Amino acid sequence: MISPELLDILRCPACVREGKGILTLVKDAWLTCGDCGRKYPIIDDLPHMLIEIGDKWVDTAADALPVPPPKVD
Repeated sequence: MISPELLDILRCPACVREGKGILTLVKDAWLTCGDCGRKYPIIDDLPHMLIEIGDKWVDTAADALPVPPPKVD
């Protein structure tokens, strides 16, 4: 589980310089960016926030994200 304090400081690595990059916790298993739509999985309580990972899920609707997220290669 991501603590509220950590969620307050985490930002989307793709958007933080140009926009706000604010992330929203979805299904207690994903962080979604309100600016670009990238989605970052939380696996074993660790957010995987590489832009390449977020790119894989950008076209997936938040309600269609799998829980638990698949393992990251």
